[in-house]
Amino acid sequence: MNIGVKPELQKIILYYGFAPVADPEALRLWQTTLCDSLGLKGRILISRHGINGTLGGDMSALKKYVKETKQYPGFKKIDFKWSEGTGNDFPRLSVKVRDELVSFGVADEIKVDENGVVNGGQHLTPEQVHELIDARGEEVVFFDGRNAYEAKVGKFKNAVVPNVKTTKDFLSELDSGKFDHLKKKPIVTYCTGGIRCEILSSVMKKRGFEEVYQIAGGIVRYGEKFADKGYWEGSLYTFDGRMTVDFSDETKVIGECDLCGSPTKSFTNCANQSCHQLYLLCGKCLLEPKNLECTHVPSETLTS
Repeated sequence: MNIGVKPELQKIILYYGFAPVADPEALRLWQTTLCDSLGLKGRILISRHGINGTLGGDMSALKKYVKETKQYPGFKKIDFKWSEGTGNDFPRLSVKVRDELVSFGVADEIKVDENGVVNGGQHLTPEQVHELIDARGEEVVFFDGRNAYEAKVGKFKNAVVPNVKTTKDFLSELDSGKFDHLKKKPIVTYCTGGIRCEILSSVMKKRGFEEVYQIAGGIVRYGEKFADKGYWEGSLYTFDGRMTVDFSDETKVIGECDLCGSPTKSFTNCANQSCHQLYLLCGKCLLEPKNLECTHVPSETLTS
């Protein structure tokens, strides 16, 4: 036992890179070996279009991982986003090959080259987003590229939030015609780290949306720059043990308890092992055991 030795700082990295991958299975094996050797846990998806991952572990190990991964052809420009970790954010390591990095159902529609997704939305820095709004005012539309439940605890002000449970639902939403009135407006798509908007913006452009942008680095980079002083309000949902993160001590709670309507940002997993439903519960409602199963929550609150 090393008495007096400080434990390593724990961090989480969120990243993606679109670039042609000739042999996804070989990349999977290399990434698995690399992560195992560094003691990292988390989730990595690989496809012929690139890589998408979220990993947690010792900061020194993650730095080595970043250095090694950037050596792969096409991954040199990957933007690794860092945040605080606990060391217990992921139960295990999972590295899998998929047809798509994000399951929109458009694997054959998306084309990538060494520069990323071909014919996607124009990338805007957080500062450029503000410049666009200063120039175009209320004409600018924020378009949420996440699942609808994520927007319950945080979103951009006056954003359009499509009614989607999974990313595959975006196609039917866009093809329904309900957003056709936005096709000539400047659309700023946004999502957690930016990857979903890489695909969404391309899909939107192919369906006639004329002026489509995406926030470079997603909500994460925007929050790092402007915290709660810009157009973002509320907390950011995360796909790890933290569930949500705030960008400052001034974060506004915009979520509402699915049972009583009280302010909350706390997601709860349904206690029924066969159900993967997430819903919002305030501290008071959480104390009642029966409320831990979504069968006691009005169905309309779970699908909005």
